[in-house]
Amino acid sequence: MQKILEFPEVLRLIEDRSAAFRAAIASAPDLDVQVPTCPDWTLRELAQHLGDGRRRQAAIVAAGPGAEPPARTDPKGAPTAPRDHEALDAWLAESTELMLDAMREAGPDRGCWTWWGRSQAPETSGAVARHQIQEIAVHTYDAQLIQGTAQPLPTDVAVEGVDEFLTTVSATTVPWPFKPATIDLHTTEGRSWRLTLNADGVRCDDLAADAEPGDMAMRGAASELVLYFYERVPLDGLETTGDTEPMEQLADWDPNA
Repeated sequence: MQKILEFPEVLRLIEDRSAAFRAAIASAPDLDVQVPTCPDWTLRELAQHLGDGRRRQAAIVAAGPGAEPPARTDPKGAPTAPRDHEALDAWLAESTELMLDAMREAGPDRGCWTWWGRSQAPETSGAVARHQIQEIAVHTYDAQLIQGTAQPLPTDVAVEGVDEFLTTVSATTVPWPFKPATIDLHTTEGRSWRLTLNADGVRCDDLAADAEPGDMAMRGAASELVLYFYERVPLDGLETTGDTEPMEQLADWDPNA
């Protein structure tokens, strides 16, 4: 079994990526410019989204186990992001700290509402924290992209991100409606996974070193894979072998539709 980051390290990475996002926002001369990778949003709206989302996750984690998410309320009564750069930076920092405080209080194993009940990921605050790293990291890439300073996701964030996406977003017990297939994913950092797509759903497992090749294989830096998963870079930017149709089907498929 390949190593998953410990909870304190996950929280540290959330802090790190949140600080990087704030730095990108603080250095932007114009917060009303459109975000190329989120074309419906301006940079200010992206900041609003990130801050609001962290406040909502704080409320979800603090609420504990439940069949329904908590009402959409802001725990600090500040639903609108400030327009002033300095005040916006403070609001974003507070948003992250509210979420981290809730996670520290809950610990990694406490149950809470999630949207991924049919995946392989547990419905716990620890799993929420893992997913939050990726949301913040990808939106940091979005914010940096505007000024032409987009950086690859840090290696520890990206390798964790591949595993987190495959087990939380890709995996499901909803039956696969297309031809059964296996997809192997390899990072240049050395980790590998296999997705099995069949009538039982989509399953993610560590790829054994002596496994026969799957129907398709993808290889690239972990950052490139995560950015592909979140539709920031195209599939043709990655090294692929075999039939790419299953991956394209998986990218377009909504098992909850």
